[in-house]
Amino acid sequence: MKVLVINSGSSSLKYQLIDMETEAVIAKGLCERIGIEGSKLTHKANGKELVKEEAMPTHNEAVSLVLAALTDGEYGVIKSMDEIDAVGHRVVASGEAFKKPALVCEKTMQIMEEIKDLAPLHNPAAIIGVKACLAAMPKKPMGLVFDTSFHFTMPKKAYMYAIDYTHYEKYQIRRYGYHGTSHKFVSEEAAKYLGKKPAELKIVTCHLGNGSSISAVDGGKCVDTSMGFTPLAGVPMGTRSGDIDFAAAEYVAKKEGLSISEANTYLNKKCGMLGVSGVSSDFRDLRAAASEGNERAQLALDMFAYSCKKYVGGYAAAMNGVDCIVFTAGVGENTPSVRAAICENMQYLGLTIDEEKNQEPNTGAIRDISGKDSKVKVLIIPTNEELVIARETVELL
Repeated sequence: MKVLVINSGSSSLKYQLIDMETEAVIAKGLCERIGIEGSKLTHKANGKELVKEEAMPTHNEAVSLVLAALTDGEYGVIKSMDEIDAVGHRVVASGEAFKKPALVCEKTMQIMEEIKDLAPLHNPAAIIGVKACLAAMPKKPMGLVFDTSFHFTMPKKAYMYAIDYTHYEKYQIRRYGYHGTSHKFVSEEAAKYLGKKPAELKIVTCHLGNGSSISAVDGGKCVDTSMGFTPLAGVPMGTRSGDIDFAAAEYVAKKEGLSISEANTYLNKKCGMLGVSGVSSDFRDLRAAASEGNERAQLALDMFAYSCKKYVGGYAAAMNGVDCIVFTAGVGENTPSVRAAICENMQYLGLTIDEEKNQEPNTGAIRDISGKDSKVKVLIIPTNEELVIARETVELL
């Protein structure tokens, strides 16, 4: 059985074509910097690599490039979409409408449209991906796998907001959390690597990328997470503000003449690393600018690491300890300076890192960068949201 996984991020689209009998990846690729200058597709299959630099203003263009690459005469692995048995789509926000994966049908797509504003950078992109695949493969079964599913184990004291309780009852306003497939995968992989059962460990998982979230995983279950009702909450991100006093947002809106909807767009698309630095939402651009003496770029990086550090410490307190900290995703896996800044001055937890190991290049394998005498294991684990999505799609079917 071949499953195509489409994973649409806020500025990226990852995909994998997986043979589920062996869980071997037949082809994979990445569309990066969607909506940003310098966007490109990198497609890998059969030991070959196709790199195509082409403008991708939206996820529509990205999906078209992916499907073309899979059927390409030289670099493709299938002759037509008929060779794909099913498609699994990553969906960020579910609200309380979906607590488990769901099949794509008219009803579920209607609900998807209704809840798309819960994740304005992601859910619309996921809907585009579903529609594009439906147009190319109208008879293929497709599954929706939600980032939120892993976080439904949070206790009420963690997911509730201190608002009028009737508004929770009427509108399901609560903390949902996101990147659940990634947090689930790396926490399970950490347990395997350490030779432990998930039930034996307290883990803080740090999914750090253009969108970032941090989760507390106690005994294999999520007990808290940084993102909230939408992916806007938590640490500052590529273009998202992260946690902010609502009164400050209202103040800016009044001064700038913004509607509530426009203010929400502002916080989601014009703040975060981009807003602080004035340079870019991409951490690679920020590091380059900071190395050249750009103080605002350095400030953005410092703010990001400081916020992550506070969440790590807070979750260690919430779980009454921490056995392991995991770094994953684009920034978490590839940015030694960010990892070092987050782990700095954590001696009160008995946590240190080996800076030499931290600086080693990403090999795609799990790496232990813990200091020699560190009481807390610090691991870099490449995430594989696509495999989790494929597995859950097969289970769904």
